[in-house]
Amino acid sequence: MSLRLFKIVWVITRHRLDTLIPVERLPLWLRTLMWFSPLRLVPIGQRSRGQRLRLALEALGPIFIKFGQMLSTRRDLLPEDIADELKRLQDQVPPFPGEQAAARVEKQLEMSLTEAFAAFDREPLASASIAQVHAATLHGGEDVVVKIIRPGIDRIMRQDMALMYQVAKLLAKVPEAKRLRPVEVIRDYESTLFDELDLYKEAANTSQLKRNFKDSPLLFVPTIYWPFTRRHVMVQERIHGIPVADLETLIARGTNLKKLAERGVELFFTQVFRDNFFHADMHPGNIFVNCDNPEDPQYIAIDCGIVGSLTREDQDYLARNLLAFFHQDYYEVAALHIESGWVGENTRANEFAAAIRTVCEPILEKPLKDISFGQVLLGLFQTARRFNMEVQPQLVLLQKTLLNIEGLGRQLYPDLDLWSTAKPYLEQWMKERAGVSGLWESLKRQAPELSRQLPELPALAHQALSRMEHEHRQRHQQVSAISSMRRQFTRQGKRHYRLRVGLILVAIALAWQPLSSWAATQEWPVLAAAGVGLLLLLWQ
Repeated sequence: MSLRLFKIVWVITRHRLDTLIPVERLPLWLRTLMWFSPLRLVPIGQRSRGQRLRLALEALGPIFIKFGQMLSTRRDLLPEDIADELKRLQDQVPPFPGEQAAARVEKQLEMSLTEAFAAFDREPLASASIAQVHAATLHGGEDVVVKIIRPGIDRIMRQDMALMYQVAKLLAKVPEAKRLRPVEVIRDYESTLFDELDLYKEAANTSQLKRNFKDSPLLFVPTIYWPFTRRHVMVQERIHGIPVADLETLIARGTNLKKLAERGVELFFTQVFRDNFFHADMHPGNIFVNCDNPEDPQYIAIDCGIVGSLTREDQDYLARNLLAFFHQDYYEVAALHIESGWVGENTRANEFAAAIRTVCEPILEKPLKDISFGQVLLGLFQTARRFNMEVQPQLVLLQKTLLNIEGLGRQLYPDLDLWSTAKPYLEQWMKERAGVSGLWESLKRQAPELSRQLPELPALAHQALSRMEHEHRQRHQQVSAISSMRRQFTRQGKRHYRLRVGLILVAIALAWQPLSSWAATQEWPVLAAAGVGLLLLLWQ
């Protein structure tokens, strides 16, 4: 662990990433500290700041590269030169040697390359953070790509995750950061990230996504060749499309970018609400466009290693939240957040609604190009801190996907009205979900189980009635036993009361004066009290 931390510090120092910090925005004491930093003794070199950041992320490994990939889609937050460099992290990470790749394929498939493929190109087509792909041809003539997991990648990822856990545990002790639930977020991220190392899972995800969009004009998903798929090697159909970030080629081909951007929004909502199964790694390196018909472009998706889904409750809450937001019903948004437990029960809905209105009203009914994402994010953070909103780990993947989709839409068609595009789709989905058709579909899904249980209903009803009768008898017996115990306790209480009174009267008589002098002094009241006390004692 200490070695990994030392390497991170060394890479930051070597590439002088401290120069990326906007010093002029820091407080005076921090600027002074930066001025006397020993990092200033290390030369910057000839590379640009974007190159130094990209090389540092590449040197630090897959988790840092994925962070750079996500940043590369946010050109509204980054300077142009840095965004251009980080774009190379999508599919131009330095590859591992072709000979090593070939040996890994043979070991996984337990056959030689010539037995498996009619042709295998040892030069990779593309190389990313966790794997690289090689072109190949099967003996049946099918053009395919072979995806190969990088050797030793899991060891580096485990070291980074262990370090992230340590940082998360430290943050969890800070009251201000506790609501972010850093440990839970890291735990969810870890499970999804390590799923990428098992290509069986990616192949299964790809097949599922392909079934969901079979014959759909929105999305094409390549076929998996299962006989040549293993845990660290996967073979799938080779696709021929234009990278979604290659705007020059898309424009040159006459692609309808407005329709492409609108279909991206529709694709997102279809995956999340219709299928409840969404591609959660939709950075530009994984998305291509089929421009055979430029007026009717179709997305092509690869690399389905990270997918997400929601519980039915979260799905419903999310849809209702979005619809309330589109209708500018901020009180409903606040009430739904409280009802779902996303904010505390003691939160006042009207105050929360006012805070949401302040953040959201300036961005509604505006195209993407006129929305300052940074300002929106800052406003949301301030609202979350004020009302002690906790991060929902189960929604982190969805939020990350939405950021990618919004970033792509901003690049493809900045005039896109995200709200008017999404609103009709969500309204239709809610109508289908809550209407007669939704009820009918639910009945159809449950019909096999209902048909199995229907013949058993009389027996089940008899058993339920018998159980109710038995429970009623038990309750009656319990009530009788409790009443008997209560009567017994009452009798014992009366005895104890008489005993106490008798003892007190006798004690008073004895204390009044000696027994031999009672008759002489004629203290008849005292003598009577003693007699009553003796009778009470004998009555026990």
